[in-house]
Amino acid sequence: MTALTTASRSPNVDSKILSKVIEYCKKHVQTSPKPANSGAAADANSSTSTADAAPAEDLKSFDAEFVKVDQATIFDLILAANYLNIKGLLDLTCQTVADMIKDKTLEEIRKIFNIKNDFTPEEETEIRKENQWAFE
Repeated sequence: MTALTTASRSPNVDSKILSKVIEYCKKHVQTSPKPANSGAAADANSSTSTADAAPAEDLKSFDAEFVKVDQATIFDLILAANYLNIKGLLDLTCQTVADMIKDKTLEEIRKIFNIKNDFTPEEETEIRKENQWAFE
């Protein structure tokens, strides 16, 4: 049974997310570099490095547009990529979330992810003292 067959029977991945996963997989299969020929034919076609640069740029552009979705969709894509074991998609979506919080303050991160601060002011002060290096 393939990963997509498993996903189609699973409550873990809904149809909207599955269609996005399929879109990602199709694009990456279509533009992935073809295996190199061996022998004399490979020597005659040694100009593949410049030809490979265009598909790589296409994928980069596709990936950048692909992750321009709302936060809930990104998280659903992360869960689906993890469940279906699609490493490239998992890496892309996790990097997107990492970029969302990069260079943000603790308060900004709480706001982005709608996290309620359940520490008392005293507890938070103590934690900041113990982990001062992380707040520099």
